This record gives sequence, C-alpha cells and structure tokens, in this order.
Amino acid sequence: MSPVEEKRTSIVEEDSKVDDERPTVGEPVATTSKIPANIYSDDTVSKLVAQDTVPWYKKPNLRLLYLLFFPTCIGVEMTSGFDSSMMNGLQAVDSWDTFFNSPRSVLLGLMSAMYSLGAVIALPFVPLVTDGIGRKWTIIVSSVVMIVGAVVQTTAHNFVMFIMARFILGVGIPFAIVAASSLIGELSHPKERAILGSLFNSCYFVGSIVAAGTTLGTFRMTSNWGWRIPSLLQVVPSAMQVVFCLFLPESPRWLISRGRGQEAFAILAKYHAEGNTESELVKAEYVQIEKTLELEKSTKSSVGWKDMLSTPGMRRRVLVCAMLGLFTQWSGNGLTSYFLARILDNVGITDNRTKNLVNLASTCWGFLNATILALTVSRFKRRSAYLLCAVSLLLIFTGWTVASARYAISGDQASSRAVIAFIFLYSPAYNVGYNALTYTFLVELFPFHVRAKGITIFQAFGRLAGFFNTFVNPIGIAEAGEFMAFRLRILDVYIDWNAFVPLGWKFYISYVVFLAYEVVFIYFLFPETSGRSLEELAFLYEEDEAKKQRELVAHDLKEGHIGGNASGPAADGKDEESSSQLAKS
Repeated sequence: MSPVEEKRTSIVEEDSKVDDERPTVGEPVATTSKIPANIYSDDTVSKLVAQDTVPWYKKPNLRLLYLLFFPTCIGVEMTSGFDSSMMNGLQAVDSWDTFFNSPRSVLLGLMSAMYSLGAVIALPFVPLVTDGIGRKWTIIVSSVVMIVGAVVQTTAHNFVMFIMARFILGVGIPFAIVAASSLIGELSHPKERAILGSLFNSCYFVGSIVAAGTTLGTFRMTSNWGWRIPSLLQVVPSAMQVVFCLFLPESPRWLISRGRGQEAFAILAKYHAEGNTESELVKAEYVQIEKTLELEKSTKSSVGWKDMLSTPGMRRRVLVCAMLGLFTQWSGNGLTSYFLARILDNVGITDNRTKNLVNLASTCWGFLNATILALTVSRFKRRSAYLLCAVSLLLIFTGWTVASARYAISGDQASSRAVIAFIFLYSPAYNVGYNALTYTFLVELFPFHVRAKGITIFQAFGRLAGFFNTFVNPIGIAEAGEFMAFRLRILDVYIDWNAFVPLGWKFYISYVVFLAYEVVFIYFLFPETSGRSLEELAFLYEEDEAKKQRELVAHDLKEGHIGGNASGPAADGKDEESSSQLAKS
C-alpha cells in the first residue's frame, strides 16, 4: 500500500525492497510504472474511462463478469418481482381464495404486509452482515433464507403458516438487495456502472412476468396446486443466486477495506483491464479507492450508526435516502404491485382470466419500458430524471383518481377503460426515476464506509412504507361492506354499519397529495451525482474538507513521501500491515 500516516516512511522503505512488484490473478508481476502526481485529482478516473472506446462485449473477462451479474446480483430483484406479481395473481386463483376463506381488506393486507415486516425486522442487522462477511457471501446466505421461506409457503396448511412463510421471505430479501446493489456499483467498470445499476431494478419485472404467467396457467386448477406451484417457483431465483455467486468475485473496495489489497488489485486488473496490471486505469482506480477509504477513515474514527448524523453532509444524505425510500413506496405503485385484482373489481372487471391477463400484460409492459429506460437513462442527469418521474406520476395519478371517481358515481365504462390506460401509463412514469435510478443513485450518494448503512436506511424507510401500504391499501380500496364484514366476524360485536365506510376512490387523493410533496422535495433537496466516479463522489457534501485532504496528499507526492511503490499493492503482504498501521493512526 501507500498509506498516509505517521509511519509511512518506514512502510515505503519496506515496499521499495520488492522492486515495484504488483499482483495479477494469482501471482505478482514486476512493473516500473509510477502513478502520476495528479492521480488523486477529482476527474482522473473519469478521464481515463472516457479514453476507453472498446465496448464491454469485446472484453472477454468483463463480458463474463456482466453475464454472471444477471443470475446473481441483478437477479436478486427477480425475487421481489415474483413475490408481488404472485400475490397479485393468487387473488384471482379460486383454489387459493377458497383455501384461505376469501381474504379481503385487513386479512389480505396482513398476508401481503408480512413480507415487508420481515424485511423491517432484519434491516438493523444488514450492514453488520454485509460489511462483515462481504457482499458475495451475504447474497448467498440470504438466498438460502429465502429458499426456506418459499418452501414453507408452498407447504402451508393454514393462514398462520402462510404469513410466517412470507415473513421468512421478507427477512432474507433486504440482505440480498443491499449486498447485490453495492456489489454491482463496486465491481462493475465505471463506464457501465450506471446502466447496470438501472438494470438491477428492471429484473424485478422478469420475476413479475414469470409469476404472472404461472398464475395465468394455474388459475383454473381446482386442486391446491393451483397456488402451490407459483409458490414453489419462488425458489428458482434464490437457487440461481446460491449457485452462480460461487463464481462471482468479491468487491475490490471491501477487500481493500479488509487489508486484502493484492486480491482487490488482481480483480480490478482482470475485469477492468483484461489482466493488464500496467493499466493506468487500474492503478488509478486502486489508489483512488485506497486513498478515498483513508480520507473517509481520517474524518471518522468509527463507523457506527451515529456517524450517519454526525455532520451536515451525512444528515442530508440520510434525509434524501429516507425520503427516497418513502417515495418509491408511497407513489401508488403498491396498489398495482399487490392489489391490481381489487382495483379491477372496483371498476367493474371481475372475470379472473381477464384479471390475470391484465396482470401479465402490465408486467410485460413494465419490463419492456424499464429495460429501455435502464439502458438510456444514464444519458440524463439524475435529478432531472427524478423530477420528470415525480411530475409525471402526479399528473397520471390525478387522472386516475378522476376516472375512478366518475366510474364510482356513474358506472361509466369509458372511465373504467381510462383507469386501465392510466395503470399502463403509470409504469414508464415510475420506472424513469424510482426504478431505473434508485440503486445507482444510492451507491453514488454514500461513501464506501457507510454505503451499506445508507442503503439499509433506504430499505428501512421503504419497507416500513411498504408494510403500511400493503396493510392499509386493501382497506382503503375495499368495496362497501368488506371491511365491515371482517370486523363483525373477528370481534363478534355489533358495530354501526356506517362507522367503517371504505374510502374507495377518495383513498387515491392521499397519493395525489404525497406526490405533490415529492415534486417539491426533489426540486429543492436532491443532489446531482452523474458523471463522476464513486471515489469522486465520496465527499459530495464535504468539498472543503476533501480539497484540504487532497492537497495534503499532492504535497506528499511531490515531496516523495508517497509513490515509491505506487503502481499497486505490495506483493509481499505488506499491504495488510500498512492497513493495520493506518487503522491505528
């Protein structure tokens, strides 16, 4: 390593003895290249990336890495997509409806909400595991947990067993999402990082399509396999992650943070330079990651939860990611994700086959526009895309509310068709921001040492909002008498019929109001993060402090204190010793 610390002189002297040896995958190689003095400037990596004109598919190692991403990291979202679409479809499967005694309103909300509740309970432990055992093994362990949940769900014999299975599934998903989204951002080439991060959420629709197609194929089955088959297939995405993650490399940033610089340098060289250890990009990335971690550590003596609120910059990051968690769940998507069948009931569409067809068509359309947006949205500014997303959703949901009100009042079939149209318009409006950008934006928003905690905060607010949504939505959109019938049956008391009149279309007004708030918040408080590397964004809100630190490093370079062996990590294990001394300083 090239540490900045009290004992750096002795370390540089020891490093010099190895004659600038640097590792490839498996063994060291000699190099005489030195890292230029301006390697720590804000845009060094960005400039080197811009000079790389070779597309990723012409690079064998990078191509293999991206192919591995799909059944592993990017594929994590298939589990979430499968779950929501399956719950949508099962509501139109008679065998499921009969087996669980036609759950509606509160009971239906509880069945859906247990998934989010499990995630909320698990979230405090997510950063401990993700930062402790690494991104890769966190995905594997959490996928095993979700396999157990899917098996229990498939074999459920009663209502309680079914909701406990959904709780287990919920416990596993946040570990996988936080680890996978972090690994994509930290392992991918800077040139494709934004696109891959956007494709992460697009895979949600792959799982949704499979689930929607499965329930469409089984809804006529009179046996319980009509709903057990879709439940069993929920094992497939997690099983793929367990198998293919074994071939996936670990995050270079995580390895460097653990004093395993040789492994990190080898991974960067293999996948970002096709094994070329003399690549200026690889050297720049390695040193920039190393120095950024040092700068982050120098500003914080510990990395606890209190550090998330210790400075104005961190408090703003937390505020933005917390609100983003709410925005991704309270923008109306919970209605179409879990309760599309009930929405269709409210506008006169009651045929189960039609409901499943609409569900399948909606998920296919979502996958199509989400993928297109994921491949193109990196061309646009993050903040502008989020603003476009929020404004579009506000206009669409306003029209949706008006059309629902007209149908409720007059039974106008044109209004019913308008609601269907707004449901399909809603998908690209949501995907342009909240789907395509969210995890890319979060990885860019937080420095490495708090990235897992930052994404966990986002997940916490998102899952809490999701729990509230999935529990309250079926009550709010319930047809007249559904909620009342439940209360009478459960409490076995007489209650005035008018005391619990469902809101129906009026319930949608709450979403319109919140969407208006989203527009205002994004306009005034969302930062712009596009066009810079993760290390360049590490001090997004602390530019004065970062500038001071960079000047110190530049001074050390000019004086010769750093750089005697700067082309990569020492090949003789000194990088681990250096990291230990750095931690003490």
